[in-house]
Amino acid sequence: MLLRDLPRTASGRRRYAAEDIEWILLCNRFRASGMPIETIAAFAALVREGPGNEQQRLDLLRAHEHRVRDDIGVLLDHLAAISGKVRAYERHVAEGRAANVWNPLRAH
Repeated sequence: MLLRDLPRTASGRRRYAAEDIEWILLCNRFRASGMPIETIAAFAALVREGPGNEQQRLDLLRAHEHRVRDDIGVLLDHLAAISGKVRAYERHVAEGRAANVWNPLRAH
């Protein structure tokens, strides 16, 4: 998924330029945010092709941005539920009523 063939040292080690490192870090961010490898590869192919496909690149990025925003919304909903449970436990513990905290096994 690199944008170019990397030059190598006499011993065969790749020589990365600052731009190569920036690209790798960007790809890592894409992957860490849930972008499928196939989409990263498609984006990389478009970049390698050069000018003229910027709208396609933008479309890929917007689609991923939308998915990430949706994921964040779901996570925020989960966080709100967890935070509510934390506050309930804090109240029960502070008031010495920890035994009254919800227990699903007690309900049966």
